[in-house]
Amino acid sequence: MGGLDGKKVFVTGGAGFVGSNLVELLVSRNAEVAVFDNLSSGRSEFMAPFKKYRDFSFIKGDLLDKEKVEDSMKGGYDAVIHLAANPDVALGTKQTDLDLKLGTIATYNILEGARKNDVKDIIFSSSSVVYGIADMKPTPENYGPLKPISLYGSAKLASEGLITAFSHLFGMNYYIYRFANVVGKNSTHGVVLDFVKRLRENSKELTVFGDGKQKKSYIDVVDCVNAMMLIYEKSRASENIYNLATKDQMQVSDIAQAVIDRFAKGAKIKYTGGKQGWPGDVPDAFLSSRKMDEIGVRLKHDTSRDAVLNLIDILSHN
Repeated sequence: MGGLDGKKVFVTGGAGFVGSNLVELLVSRNAEVAVFDNLSSGRSEFMAPFKKYRDFSFIKGDLLDKEKVEDSMKGGYDAVIHLAANPDVALGTKQTDLDLKLGTIATYNILEGARKNDVKDIIFSSSSVVYGIADMKPTPENYGPLKPISLYGSAKLASEGLITAFSHLFGMNYYIYRFANVVGKNSTHGVVLDFVKRLRENSKELTVFGDGKQKKSYIDVVDCVNAMMLIYEKSRASENIYNLATKDQMQVSDIAQAVIDRFAKGAKIKYTGGKQGWPGDVPDAFLSSRKMDEIGVRLKHDTSRDAVLNLIDILSHN
């Protein structure tokens, strides 16, 4: 398929955490980039550095506005990169239609826009949560059956199904990336940021949801977006599903201690108890990176701890 250098790319959620890092990479490669974002969780300041580029444009819009999505995708785009989603996994238990709307229906609207405007390449940010509580670790891409335990996970899996169906029916190529926990520059949410915020509110005690034994894979955001683009460039397949992760895990209690060591030495940890941090939380997520490795992806921050410590370092300078 070739790379996106100099190509015309439509990015949903481009003002968000992963999106802003991806846009930075795309503009550095002379791509013509249009970002579509409603700024509900994305930030306009993340877009400010790109306004000087002649081939960058920002469209403020809602993915649930199907007509605007379709109209905005006119103009001969080579690819759509669909990153927009509900960033608060736990919130889905309180607003049970949130992930249906912001996940599945939004994805349908993007795919319809791509179909009607003859956009052939679909790049989608899925998640490790589609695997649910997997009994095979590290979990490979062909693991199944997939049984997500959160509404966020079910929306991601439903979106994957829509993408594969649209691709089969309408001659599209797809690149589905199942992310581990992404951390790094421009983080707007996540366990590390939550811990830092709590310590800034109370430097004596850090509340940790669950028993602290939850363990997951983490990947630095710059490594993540570089991997997305390298796989897109190197794969010769029309159907692509890849885990993006480091080869290890990091336990929540170790993250908590690392944050304390940097921001509030001597603070005590208070665990709320239970195996899950919140309903729908997967307490042990460990993705296989073998397929990613085989296509040639090499990570700068090649362990979960290295990725997490890099974010802690960034936050300590903010």
